This record gives sequence, structure tokens and C-alpha cells, in this order.
Amino acid sequence: MTSYQHVTPEIEAQLRNIVGEKRFMSGDTIKPDYSHDEMPIYGSYMPEAVCEAESTEEVSAIMKICSANKIPVTVRGAGTGLVGGCVPVNGGIVLSTEKMNRILGYDMKNLVVDIQPGVRLCDLAADALSHGLMYPPDPGEKTATVGGNVSTNAGGMRAIKYGVTRDYVLAMTVVLPNGEVIELGRSVCKTSSGYSLLQLIIGSEGTLGIITQLSMRLIPKPGMDVSLILPFANIREAVAAVPEIKLANLDPQSIEFMERDIVDSSAAFTNNKIFPTVVNGKEAGAYILVTLVGDSEDELTLKMKRLGEVAAQCGAYDTLVVWTDGLKKSVWSARSAFLTVIEAEEKMLDEMDVCVPVDRIADFLMFTHDTAVPYGITIRSFGHAGDGNLHIYCCSNDLEEDEFKKVSKEIMDKCYDKCREFGGQVSGEHAIGHAKKAYLRESVGDTVYSLMGAIKHVFDPDGILNPGKVCHDI
Repeated sequence: MTSYQHVTPEIEAQLRNIVGEKRFMSGDTIKPDYSHDEMPIYGSYMPEAVCEAESTEEVSAIMKICSANKIPVTVRGAGTGLVGGCVPVNGGIVLSTEKMNRILGYDMKNLVVDIQPGVRLCDLAADALSHGLMYPPDPGEKTATVGGNVSTNAGGMRAIKYGVTRDYVLAMTVVLPNGEVIELGRSVCKTSSGYSLLQLIIGSEGTLGIITQLSMRLIPKPGMDVSLILPFANIREAVAAVPEIKLANLDPQSIEFMERDIVDSSAAFTNNKIFPTVVNGKEAGAYILVTLVGDSEDELTLKMKRLGEVAAQCGAYDTLVVWTDGLKKSVWSARSAFLTVIEAEEKMLDEMDVCVPVDRIADFLMFTHDTAVPYGITIRSFGHAGDGNLHIYCCSNDLEEDEFKKVSKEIMDKCYDKCREFGGQVSGEHAIGHAKKAYLRESVGDTVYSLMGAIKHVFDPDGILNPGKVCHDI
């Protein structure tokens, strides 16, 4: 078992000297938010101190002190995670990168932007558009930091067309647990230059090193886009249409699915009733939301016509075009509000972020609903139909926390077993943190899990960086 040291008054003084009085917190001055992420069911753990770094040099100096004294360090961006990845389960220091939030500059000829890790996703996306460029990854939480997205390899709604965060990271500056600074990658499109440590850091959830600067690939802004709502009788018919849409050579930017109950809740919560409940005299039970892109109205018109034909063959009640900017904003605002709505309506919730083959989405959703019924647990679901990434929430307003945790675990044990049977993955984009470690081990097996742990040990032999997460056992 790893033995850690506490933050002494002498160490506090050294840390204050690095970041200054205003960017250092300890004891009662630490904000409670630093003890948890957006899924409080996974516990609250207060750090002994918080350092808000502003530069690579400050991060390096902090890590040298913590390494010398074997003090655990948990790196934190905006704290929007859902698996307890940024919570200090062993106390020690929270190293916040939120103030490292500068967009450092664009290389317009090579379509690259250099940023600090604390830049928010929404700010990078908007700034890139102002330069006529697009940052394609589009995770649902727009206030998350890009560094956090890189650390979890976040995906989002546009992954079906553009890929995930990993596909846009060209280079990074990383501070190792001992404080040494290294440069990984280059701002070029290809490499066959040894082991890719860059790709190893991406998705490692702050367990191997601390990202302090990033070079991100951009693409030209698409000429035009249009969203389309496809209402169906039920979720099975809706999801069954997804492979046919993907085979129709439409190259969709996104394909989202949502069940009727979450659409109704979102409409009531936001007063945004953009999704119709009755279409051509028929009650909609589920929806597919598709976004198409093109360089001209003629190109989009042809794609919309083809989509309409495919949708009709698959049993859609209609193909509802969302063309104007105002309507598109309403549709995607309603979609983005789903998690907020669930959090507002449910006293207790736990989440699965599984990824299954697209043709098994409906089967997995049905299994989850059926599994939850005997326990009196409500299942709320939505997600990325185009790539099989499902966001499934176990919810209750009746059970007390201890009982909810017990029954939720029993449900999730069965569902993760089914996910493995279907050839799926424990997480599609929210990562592992400390909440999903056991499921990761069951999914990949002891040998692979041990290899992951061995990699962690090479980077961090004292186990001080984000301990107890992903594959690190304490």
C-alpha cells in the first residue's frame, strides 16, 4: 500500500511562494467544489491544499516539491467529470489548471492552434470559428476545459464524422511527476517515430503527467449545415434506422438518439418544446436527430431528400427540417440540457457511459430497462447513436443514498456484464476515474490491467499523481 505524506506548514510556505497568496488555498479557505466532480454519488474528498497554477514553470516547481515529499497531487480542470477522476481521494494537493486559459496563437497555414489546457471548450470553438476554422470535437459539456477533454479523450456528438479529441492533438508540453518538463509530438500530420507517448498521455486522466500546453489540429469551417428530427414509434425502431442512415453515403456530422421521456422533461424544464410529440397524428416514442453538412444549399437539399427516403423506409413518421439558426439553436439547446434536466428531477443518480456496437444499441437499452424494473429504479437514456456511445442513468427519488448505491451497483454489474458480452467498452468518453475501475479490470482482464499499472509505475514510481484512478490501486 502506498504511503503518502501530509502538507506541512513548511511545504505550504514553499507552495505559496510559487503561486502567490491569492492562488493558494488550505484548510477552511478551500472551496467545497474542489472535493467532488459533477457526480457527487462517487464521494467527496477534501484536499489539504489547492494550487492554481498559471504556467508550466509553476507546475514543474510544485511537482518537484510534491515528488520530494511524496505528497499526492490531483490535477483538476473545470471539474465537470462524471467518474470521480479529478477528486483527491488521498487528500494532498489539488493542482488546478483553470487559470491556464490562454489561446496562445494560430498557425493559419498549417491549421493549428496553440493553447493552454485550461481553455474552455466553448471558448476554443467560438474563437476558431471567428478565424473561419472549426474545432471538431463537441462533447456535451461546453464549459469543460480542453485539457480535461484530452485527459479523458472526450468524444461528443460529432465523433461519427470527425473522430474524438485524440484525433486533434498534435503536440503537448507535459510535466512529469518528478517535475521534469518534456515535449511530445510535433505540429505535423504523420509520425512513425518510435512509441507514441503523446497518444499514451491522451486519455490517461492525469495519472501519468500534467499537460501544460497543447497544439490542436483544426479544419476549415463547413459551408452549411442543417439538422433533421426523425420521430419514431419507439426506441428500437429509431435505433434500427441508424445503420441504414450510415450506409446511405450522407456522411452525417452527428446522429443522436433520445427517448420520449427525456424529451418531455427537457421541454418542461426549459420551456423549449422544439421536439414534436405528435407527428401526422401519431404519438412519437423516440427520436433520431441528424446533422448534415455541405458546401451549398443544393448539396444539402440532395442529402436531405435521400435521408427522408431512408427514414421513411425505416418507419419514421416524418423528416422534420431544422434549417434556420434560431431553430437549430433551440434543438441543440434542448439536447444539451438533458443531463441538467436529469440532475434537477432526480434525487439520486448514477451513470453508465458504455459504448456498444451500433446494431446492439436497442438490445442493450432494453436489457437495461428490464434489469432495473425489479429494483424500482428509473432508467433515463440518450446518447450518440452514430457511434454506439450511450449515456444511461439509474435514477431514484424514493431510495436513501445507501440503498440506492447498493441496488444501482447490482444493476450496473449486470449491465456491464452484458456490455462485455456484446463486445462493448466500459466507457466511450467519460473515462474511468475511481468509480469505474472495477469494471475496467473485469472488461480488459488481469493481464492488460497489470500492463496498464506497469506503465503507470514507469511514469510515476511513487504513485503521487492522481492516485487511485484508472488502473492504480492504493
